[in-house]
Amino acid sequence: MIADLEEHPLRQRLNNEFHARPPIPLVGAMLVSHLVFKHSATTVQAERDNLTVLTQAQSCTSIESSDSHMTLETGSFRLRWELHTEFSTYTFFRPLNSGDALDQDATAFDAVHPDWLGSIPGQLIVATHLELRSTGEISPESVLANLTPSGRTMVAAKVADDAAWIFTDFKIDNGFSRFLVLNDSMTQRQTGRTVQRLLEIETYRMMSLLGLPVAKEVSRWLYKGEKQLAELMDQIGQARSPDDERKALSILSGLAAEVEHSVARTTFRFGASHAYHGLVMQRIEELRESRISGLPTFYEFMQRRLLPAMNTCEAISRRQEELSARVARNSQLLRTRVDIELERQNQELLGQMNRRASLQLRLQETVEGLSVVVLTYYGSQLVQYLAKGTKDLHHLSSDVITAISIPVIAGLVFWGTRRLRKKLAAEEAGSH
Repeated sequence: MIADLEEHPLRQRLNNEFHARPPIPLVGAMLVSHLVFKHSATTVQAERDNLTVLTQAQSCTSIESSDSHMTLETGSFRLRWELHTEFSTYTFFRPLNSGDALDQDATAFDAVHPDWLGSIPGQLIVATHLELRSTGEISPESVLANLTPSGRTMVAAKVADDAAWIFTDFKIDNGFSRFLVLNDSMTQRQTGRTVQRLLEIETYRMMSLLGLPVAKEVSRWLYKGEKQLAELMDQIGQARSPDDERKALSILSGLAAEVEHSVARTTFRFGASHAYHGLVMQRIEELRESRISGLPTFYEFMQRRLLPAMNTCEAISRRQEELSARVARNSQLLRTRVDIELERQNQELLGQMNRRASLQLRLQETVEGLSVVVLTYYGSQLVQYLAKGTKDLHHLSSDVITAISIPVIAGLVFWGTRRLRKKLAAEEAGSH
């Protein structure tokens, strides 16, 4: 019956994504080398092409493959590649012989040609080794006995309900940070999950710290921006002319543009750092760690070392938003002052225009009175010429006819002018 139903085109893909990248079950002694490269969107295809080169150079079997992850099995190591938004991870697994000492320079990818590693696109941001041993090979007590009070700060804890011990100092030696996991009673899948969580903690820890240099850079600029805004407010308070206010508004608009540019440039970085920090703390919580006497746990170490950096990023982000809001408010206030001054000037201009219109109206009325006289004069002259030309047809003198026509012509001209004025006034009132 379900075959007859219309299936959403993303159903299978979303379900596969939900089950993607499960932990690799691990058994016995193991060396895990984990490399993380920060990439750009243009390097994704280059990464896949580089992986294809590896499969051609090595005799390997593809265990799982998709657009965002791949697992390859060779005779000497297993490789797991994962593609993320900002970075790609290359995790190499190499089995170790139980009881054999591990050389300090050994890696899980010794069998990989250096040229292939050098052709991986992106910039290396994380490189870590994780050595997995059993408590029968290396006892936790021997590790603790080798710790010196004056040595590095060691972070350690029992995890997975005291089924394993983990040790690290998060320092970089010979290009790699290092983890030591001593398995006491974890199952294969528990071991795989624990190793994956530790690698993710290291990855997300470094990725979250990418926001700290940005925060320090923006902090110096924010100090200058806040100082400039305070000086502008003093200038606005001392402004005595519209030109002073418009000049201050121009400078304030430039500052607003700089603030918005800074916010747009750093919003993603600060948001990503916050998300990565959340993932670090989530992975630590999933370890279910318990304290080893005298040593800080992973949670305590991150609270003391990583949390201040994240708080700095959050504080700088908040300062940016507050500065942006302050600049916007002050710009609005200054624009209001400038608009009020412009309205006052416009009112004065309108008053002057009204006075000019009144003068023009009186002048127009004067001109209309003169036009009545002029039109009456010329009209009477025409009547006089007509009277002289037709004197044989009547017995009246042309002067008498002209005199009689003058008030008639004047009345008609005055009446016509008034009527025309009323018509124009009615049309103007109707248009409004």
